[in-house]
Amino acid sequence: MKKFLPFLLSILIIAADQISKALIVHFIPEGTVACSLFNDFLWICHVRNDAVAFSLGAGLPAALKYIVFIGLPVVIMAGVSAAIVSDKVLGPLTSFQRWCLAGIAGGGIGNLIDRIFRSLRVVDWISTNNYGWFGMERFPTYNLADAAIVISVILLVVSIMLGGRKNAIKEN
Repeated sequence: MKKFLPFLLSILIIAADQISKALIVHFIPEGTVACSLFNDFLWICHVRNDAVAFSLGAGLPAALKYIVFIGLPVVIMAGVSAAIVSDKVLGPLTSFQRWCLAGIAGGGIGNLIDRIFRSLRVVDWISTNNYGWFGMERFPTYNLADAAIVISVILLVVSIMLGGRKNAIKEN
């Protein structure tokens, strides 16, 4: 039962992501910036992404998009979910690593819901000033699901790099 507890984080991320997107869709017209905060660092806006990170795959045919943007993520989310509850998928994981995977699953499912119910178009609404780093004035627009995935992946990688998996055998 303890291994299912991280799914609470997944549910929280999905709920926060979908509520925030519903508010954006309701109150901000698509393609507009509603407000600029912190001396133009943060924009709250409404854009739709019909591709994946950094608009990769935008030019794919619709049939292929359904396979790559819905079919493949369903399989990946099933695998990540299985890894949270079973040591047979990735081997022994620490409790922290299971929570990181739950964060990835929550973010992935949040965006998957958009792709299924919003015609393959994910609602993005957070835009941050990049101050010219990496040749970009503004970082590509994202949402809470994207942020959850990135933060969870970073924490998972750091945990693994610090030898967390070795300690998992002792924990389980």
